[in-house]
Amino acid sequence: MKKKEHSFTTSSASNVPKVVLISGASSGMGRATAKILADKGFIVYAGSRDSAKLESLKSENFFPLHLDITDPQSIQQSVAMILKRHNKIDVLVNNAGYGLVSTVEDVSEEEMFDQFNINVFALLRVTKEVIPVMRANRSGVIINISSFLGKIGLPLFTMYNASKYAVEGITDSLRYELKDFNIRVHSVMPGFFDTNFAKDNLVTNPKTFSPDSAYAAMVSTLAPVIVEQINKGNEPKEVGEMILKIIENEHYPARNTIGDRAEKFIPMRKELSDEDFERRVREYYSL
Repeated sequence: MKKKEHSFTTSSASNVPKVVLISGASSGMGRATAKILADKGFIVYAGSRDSAKLESLKSENFFPLHLDITDPQSIQQSVAMILKRHNKIDVLVNNAGYGLVSTVEDVSEEEMFDQFNINVFALLRVTKEVIPVMRANRSGVIINISSFLGKIGLPLFTMYNASKYAVEGITDSLRYELKDFNIRVHSVMPGFFDTNFAKDNLVTNPKTFSPDSAYAAMVSTLAPVIVEQINKGNEPKEVGEMILKIIENEHYPARNTIGDRAEKFIPMRKELSDEDFERRVREYYSL
């Protein structure tokens, strides 16, 4: 399918509400962010493959949006619809994602692709579609929801770790590419948040979680601890409040940690050698 070319005119009136597109907005941090921004007067398009979950929040400036980030045509149609209404997108929040729990030995080709398709390739698809809009207006903010696991590794989360490391690399490079067009790019690296992530957004490999797995001892030690930390994690609205600050403050840092685990491990990662940090993580998780 030939991609439709958009035409743009610049729009810089300061009294016009900013238009925000959020992916993965039906639950957790995406939903909380969408609601906070809408309550602050932003025009919010809350994207999800199951946009019906957002209908209860629909208002004059909150619009549930069917958005399939694995489908370039769905992304193009969504962006075109927003442009037809507003002729701009001021803020993009790439929030959609999930976590695969599997060893490298057990992971399938399909699982590897799906993990990167959602967490990395989809982020690039949406960003690629929105950049020309922001570039034409010479203004914009792109916020990538990463993870503290985009800076530190954990066993069983290798694919998720790798996808979030990729998000950090994308963020770093885009900051150079887009600076001349007055487009800011940031990442938010949450720790474990109580977002139903453990229930809805963790996918487990059956071989890894088999009682006969060579990794059964590691699974039985680590998996329950991670699930407990997620279920007892910070509130999603904390991420939404940080995103609001990033949008409103052009001098906000490029990379931002939030949540107990992130604020514990990321500074430690910077201070210690690789070997010392690995030893501390092993001790912390009894590995």
